[in-house]
Amino acid sequence: MTQLQIGPHAVQPPVVLAPMAGITNAPFRTLCREFSGGKGLFVSEMITTRALVERNEKTMQLIHFDETEKPRSIQLYGVDPDTVGKAVRMIAEEDLADHIDLNFGCPVPKVTRKGGGSALPYKRHLLRSILREAVSNAGELPVTMKMRKGIDDDHITYLDAGRIAVEEGVTAIALHGRTAAQHYGGTADWDAIARLKEAVPEIPVLGNGDIWSADDALRMVRETGCDGVVVGRGCLGRPWLFGDLVAAFEGTGTYARPTLKEVAAVMLRHATLLGEWLGDEARGVIDFRKHVAWYTKGFSIGSELRKKLAIASSLDELDALMSELDLDQPWPAGADGPRGRTSGRNRVVLPDGWLDDPYDRAGVTADAELDTSGG
Repeated sequence: MTQLQIGPHAVQPPVVLAPMAGITNAPFRTLCREFSGGKGLFVSEMITTRALVERNEKTMQLIHFDETEKPRSIQLYGVDPDTVGKAVRMIAEEDLADHIDLNFGCPVPKVTRKGGGSALPYKRHLLRSILREAVSNAGELPVTMKMRKGIDDDHITYLDAGRIAVEEGVTAIALHGRTAAQHYGGTADWDAIARLKEAVPEIPVLGNGDIWSADDALRMVRETGCDGVVVGRGCLGRPWLFGDLVAAFEGTGTYARPTLKEVAAVMLRHATLLGEWLGDEARGVIDFRKHVAWYTKGFSIGSELRKKLAIASSLDELDALMSELDLDQPWPAGADGPRGRTSGRNRVVLPDGWLDDPYDRAGVTADAELDTSGG
């Protein structure tokens, strides 16, 4: 493959870690980067523009990057063009990141009900205004965007949004091949990724959705012609997937098939990194709890021991519990498949009157900006 270029940043292999709320914080990005040998692009959790401009304490922690993270990549969420512009200018002037991604893909109700995330591209003029403010305030920083196909099958927006993005100077687009109504259910529409690539040949298009293995990534590129892939749920409990992706795109080596002993070591390191990042071991282990089921998927672990692992409150307790496992178990068959949320939604929560006119700004109010980051 040719090298993926995001502004001045060469991304080779063309692999991007998708922003995921509560997941892609600095510790998880560190693990993924270590397994990839530092290759690829690893994006922060969603940062709310209002919270950034107001220098919210939690938000300022979320934009902390390890000194080894290059390039530093921030994803921003916003619905007000002026606030988005101020946040982007702050990042550029204070050297807070090297790349800015804009979130137009989040399907969760608390975001879409304010007209944000995957609801926003339906409002074409609003989308254009936000992109124009972001690009004009970014200076030399590249601005990219991540989006979905549309709100639902009756309100498809990705081709219009793609052309607007090109016209406003966006550097690259990532498309999740689902609508907001699908949430994370059903099957991602890779044909839509191919159609977007045909519609915007001027800039790179990255595909997202149903990449559960390195072979899936290669198949997506082959079938759609996209310039790279964005990996989300497939790496939950499997940060070594990024090592597999490097091996796949470079055509070298074999894929990781860790034993439970090796997985347990990664789990303990993940929990340790979280504690160091949060400045509190107990908080780190508590935050790690949500990862336990993903890491242990498919392994033979009794229900009682699995429950105890998921409520551990110290590194010593976590380590002691893992010593009770049958650590010689090989990587289980089928553990490479779907993980994370797989449910769909029948209805997208939107502001009143949002679908009445795709060009007006009805429903966008002064309180539409979320005041907390991380999703």
